Amino acid sequence: MSTSAATAAAADASVTASRVRTGGPKDGSNLLEHLVGWTLVIVLAMLFTQTGLM
Repeated sequence: MSTSAATAAAADASVTASRVRTGGPKDGSNLLEHLVGWTLVIVLAMLFTQTGLM
């Protein structure tokens, strides 16, 4: 491997390692997140039916 290729590979590795996670999918499930999501779905369904939109 040439010096320039090794330098480029090291630079790519440092850029990849320094990236910040932005809250993407994680391992496991979050019970609170599921409960809040379903509560929002139910509240919106109740709002739509009460206002006659559905």
